[in-house]
Amino acid sequence: MAPAAMTFAGSLADARPAPFWLEDPGKPDPLPALAGDERCDLLVVGGGYSGLWTALLAKERDPGREVVLIEGREAGWAASGRNGGFCAASLTHGLGNGLARWPDELAKLEDLGARNLDAIEAAVARYGIDCDFERTGEIDVATEPHQLAELHEMHEKATRLGFTGLDLLDAEAVRAEVDSPTFLGGLWDRKGVAMLHPAKLAWGLKQTCLDLGVRIYENTPGLRLAASGPGIVVRTPYGRVLAHRVALGTNVFPSLIRRVRAYTVPVYDYALMTEPLSAAQLASVGWKRRQGLGDSANQFHYFRITADNRILWGGYDAVYPFGGKVRAEMDHRPETYLKLASHFFRCFPQLEGLRFSHAWGGAIDTCTRFSAFFGTAHGGRVAYAAGFTGLGVGATRFGADVMLDLLSGERTERTELEMVRSKPLPFPPEPVAWAGIGLTKWALAKADANGGRRNLWLRTMDRFGLGFDS
Repeated sequence: MAPAAMTFAGSLADARPAPFWLEDPGKPDPLPALAGDERCDLLVVGGGYSGLWTALLAKERDPGREVVLIEGREAGWAASGRNGGFCAASLTHGLGNGLARWPDELAKLEDLGARNLDAIEAAVARYGIDCDFERTGEIDVATEPHQLAELHEMHEKATRLGFTGLDLLDAEAVRAEVDSPTFLGGLWDRKGVAMLHPAKLAWGLKQTCLDLGVRIYENTPGLRLAASGPGIVVRTPYGRVLAHRVALGTNVFPSLIRRVRAYTVPVYDYALMTEPLSAAQLASVGWKRRQGLGDSANQFHYFRITADNRILWGGYDAVYPFGGKVRAEMDHRPETYLKLASHFFRCFPQLEGLRFSHAWGGAIDTCTRFSAFFGTAHGGRVAYAAGFTGLGVGATRFGADVMLDLLSGERTERTELEMVRSKPLPFPPEPVAWAGIGLTKWALAKADANGGRRNLWLRTMDRFGLGFDS
């Protein structure tokens, strides 16, 4: 091993192979599993953000509604407790993706997204959810000249469309915010992103649901779903739930509606967390306004500072397991950790000697249009939302509202959206999915190394509205 690689490996020597967020001492005790039969007006399957917001909003809409939530393990243990804690207003995986797919309704989507983020902030305050919520915004940084040109182009488009709150930063300005010799400029979304502790948000939503009267059963996976007279029955290992309506918030895990499964694949994403920075180390990077950051490459990094002044550094590798199976052994990937560590110290050479305390991974539900899709089954008695593709911290609340609208049969400003009424293209079966995703990843890496120029494969994917991302 080369000396530099040995240094990077040394920074990982004490890193616990566990999600930093889920080791918080405030983690609640698990709730008992369901044993026997339950009956309710609404059953929510899944105890991540999607399911928790659905249960909470259902009780806010109708406090008398009987709501049951079942979770296969513990609330927030999967993507909801492992992510970077970027809570974005965007419902479309960024302005560029929204412009490409729904140009005629982008203004409405941006407005709905901003209102959704405001509603999350209001709920955190109203219910006293202690999740380190900070409305700091996010800076997309350029580390290559072609990325700087792309940020200028996006700022011009946003300005022409009348979207405000995006500030273009030159190298001096962005480095005054967060100092890295790799930063050439940035685009700061001042209002559209909040930073938070993701597991604490999930646990706070869980407690709020309990306080509102939701009956929650943990270690209770939904195994099968079928019609039962005018309602739906969902079987669990030790019992079953009979419900008038069902909302599926299972996301990366196989849907109980089989035809939905082809629309998503699991993509494994990985992150490192540093030990707390000293006062001198913190001064060397600045970061006084505590924004989230992400670079503008196809294989991108995301990074942020925590309430106790650690740095989370994640992204870059997006790993698709052959066959699309969610497997526990994929939660750790030492070769990716080593790669991330080397990239971290390239970005922040002034932090040489800093060590990582935690390293972990987890699966994200990815779809070909990079943003959530929605639908119903069993005559409108079952609704689902999935495919959030890495932006689920904020967009799942919007998805919860959509599911509740669909289950009620209401025509709302949400259900009238083309985004809600349409579906992404499904992924092909294996081995075509494996080969196609592998080719796409290779082409994206090649574009990053070639001034952003997209080859014939990527241009063809663009033409058909296909993509792969985390």
